[in-house]
Amino acid sequence: MDIGKKQLLLGFMITCLLASPLGIATAAGADWNSFHENAQHTGFTDQAADFTPTTWYFSTQGAIKSSPAIQNKIIYFGSNDGHVYAVNMEDGTKIWDYKTDGAVISSPSVVGDVLYVGSSDGYLYAQDIKNGNVKWKYKTGNTIESSPLVQNNRVYIGSNDGRVYAIDINNGTKVWEYNTGNAVRSSPVISGENLFVGSDDGKVYALDKDTGNKTWEYTTGDKVQSSPAVMNNTVYVGSDDGKVYALSAIDGTLQWNYDIGKSVTSSPTIDTNDNSLFIGADNGKMMCLDTRNGVEKWNFTTGGAVKSTASILDNKIVFGSNGGTVYILNKYNGNEEWSYNPGYGVINQPMESSPATYENMIYIGADDGSLYALNNDKETAPTSVYVYYIGGAIAVIIALLLIGRAVLNRRKKNE
Repeated sequence: MDIGKKQLLLGFMITCLLASPLGIATAAGADWNSFHENAQHTGFTDQAADFTPTTWYFSTQGAIKSSPAIQNKIIYFGSNDGHVYAVNMEDGTKIWDYKTDGAVISSPSVVGDVLYVGSSDGYLYAQDIKNGNVKWKYKTGNTIESSPLVQNNRVYIGSNDGRVYAIDINNGTKVWEYNTGNAVRSSPVISGENLFVGSDDGKVYALDKDTGNKTWEYTTGDKVQSSPAVMNNTVYVGSDDGKVYALSAIDGTLQWNYDIGKSVTSSPTIDTNDNSLFIGADNGKMMCLDTRNGVEKWNFTTGGAVKSTASILDNKIVFGSNGGTVYILNKYNGNEEWSYNPGYGVINQPMESSPATYENMIYIGADDGSLYALNNDKETAPTSVYVYYIGGAIAVIIALLLIGRAVLNRRKKNE
């Protein structure tokens, strides 16, 4: 069922619910070029925007699990409707879209004038950012959910065929591949000479970025869908065994681990200024841990699993929840500053997309098929499409009541 049909169904459901007895600045903004902002996945920028921000939403025909990339006031993202979109950040108008042959869960990376993104059709695409035209595409052996990382004329990406690939960005030819033996949904990071990535075989791998040769591996208790983050020669990553791991980037030895208690598919966000690590889990918790020893600083409980990866915005963190809410928390104590639920608590749609921040703006996708632009300074968000459904439902109810009243009056006159 496509999003349009789902929305009609949701509108009907709301009507039934309401009708029932129970229903009563100056510097240029810093670009956000890839998943979690950079090659180390630290997840924040600190420069000012150079346009007047407005709140808006942009609707597609499929759930948005892809996380946005930003360059030159254009935001790029994928949708489960199979399209890659380029949208004007100032007003939410579409610039172009390109249809692949599968859902686009992968998050784009933009380098220069080229966008790189994977699709569930198994292809890694290189597209012209001006119009979406494909420069080249590389076929892997299965769907791609991993997000690409571009460095030194190579693009690195995992595939559900169990392999990690290094592809030449000039012509789309394979430089090397490494077979982990199971799906690679985790997105690679690079620090020094090594690439770090997780696999559904339960292992974290360190591979030589130039040759693909294995430097070391570390075995966790379950799938590693979480994407690593690296700081100070330490690799931080979550596992479906419910733990967060800190591993030596040099030899993979365990520094510490912390048991959250439920699968951790969210990826860690590192505050390099405060020795803080932020990560969510399927039990609905957002945790803040000390990067040095794994000691818990605070935790916050949401209304659903947290698969979204947090971004840092000034003294706050921003992330989505499968309970349908975007949370903005104080990063020092975990107190909620404000939140936004486009479903207004009536129809909640999961938010697994990880937010991108641009000065005081927040951009995040949802399973309702919309990308939302929120203003953090003013704590404002766009009027959700569900408001129109609710308004339409109320209008229908009023019309039915008026018709019923007219029928009753007519019967009384005829008696």
